[in-house]
Amino acid sequence: MSPQCCIITIGDELLMGQTIDTNSAWLAKELNEIGIRVKHRVAVGDVAEDIKQSLHDALSWANLVILTGGLGPTSDDITKPLLCDFFGGKLIEHAAVKNHVIDFFQKRNRPILDSNVAQAMVPDVCEVLFNNVGTAPGMLFHYGETLVVSLPGVPFEMKFLFTERLREKLIQTWDVKPLLHRHIVTSGEGESFVAERLRDFELQLPKGIKLAYLPDLSLVKLRLSAEAHLANELDYAQRLLSKYVAPIMVYAGDQKPEEALKDLMVKHGLRLALAESCTGGHIAARITSVPGASTYFNGGYVPYSVDAKEHVVGVSGNSLQQYTAVSEVVAHELAVQTRSAFGSDYALSVTGYLEKGDHANEVWIGIAGPNNGFESKKITVPYDREKNTILVVNMAFTLLYNVVKLGLRK
Repeated sequence: MSPQCCIITIGDELLMGQTIDTNSAWLAKELNEIGIRVKHRVAVGDVAEDIKQSLHDALSWANLVILTGGLGPTSDDITKPLLCDFFGGKLIEHAAVKNHVIDFFQKRNRPILDSNVAQAMVPDVCEVLFNNVGTAPGMLFHYGETLVVSLPGVPFEMKFLFTERLREKLIQTWDVKPLLHRHIVTSGEGESFVAERLRDFELQLPKGIKLAYLPDLSLVKLRLSAEAHLANELDYAQRLLSKYVAPIMVYAGDQKPEEALKDLMVKHGLRLALAESCTGGHIAARITSVPGASTYFNGGYVPYSVDAKEHVVGVSGNSLQQYTAVSEVVAHELAVQTRSAFGSDYALSVTGYLEKGDHANEVWIGIAGPNNGFESKKITVPYDREKNTILVVNMAFTLLYNVVKLGLRK
């Protein structure tokens, strides 16, 4: 039977909003993948009594408690001594951890402080989870049939320890079976409209398969989930789902739009260039965040000013004067000139206003392709600047993906 899990994240910075808690989201996803349900996620500050109370509450029902944060060399890192006291142990020096800490600082030509060496002091009632990528080790405690795990709050250290030290241990402890998932990404309809489209589909879902809606700005990802022994039924459900959402389906798979675009472009041996005005390089940033983006991405412009559009990219001054910078004509010229300058198969352009002012908050997306083909889309953006940027970037990826997949229509 799958254990019930509670994740407790520790740090004043989380409660003040200074740091976004990405650790618990990452852990929940990884635990779900191996069949462990996360029932509660709790954030507490660097206050010993608050941490103890959260731990007491979790131990009243959970089989697995994972804490992140509060492990380190500074005065506010109180988790280790607190857990030592909670589980009735005493701190002892762990020789392997001490040698690692000393070696860690020597290799970096940095002084070794007493507070750093103190990282090697661990409770004698825990199993040490050796941290190769940092100095604070993870710790595993047994509380009856419940496992309590303490991991560093530094994300890459936490991820290393979970992946390399904890994941397999959890699978073996409870003999959990990984869940299988199938994903389809849609665009063009909001979550409620997609749900209405799938009313009949949900009635046909085989027993044991669950459908989840994962909305984002301009996108709705649909996730089908089931236990491993229902793999055939899950594949059938995905095929059926793809028929129901065919008019709004973009691609199948658990990928970000920039990852799916890369796979599509590389598969067909195509190259891309960008001319981003209002999005200011956000599309390029997401493209280049994917390893291997250079296999299809040539580069781009960020012609934010009207002068840059004309004198750097080569948009006609007459077009800018007659139609303004926010127009289909200028989006067209931006894309065409950029495609030529970078020698790419396709060029994507974006120009517009991302927030209300003395003008309409509208954006034009343009795509120039082979044989003088061109595709465009006008968007009215309804949110604040930050959300509108994400919305436009997602819609640009969606439009480009569909254009490459289906071909330019004009």
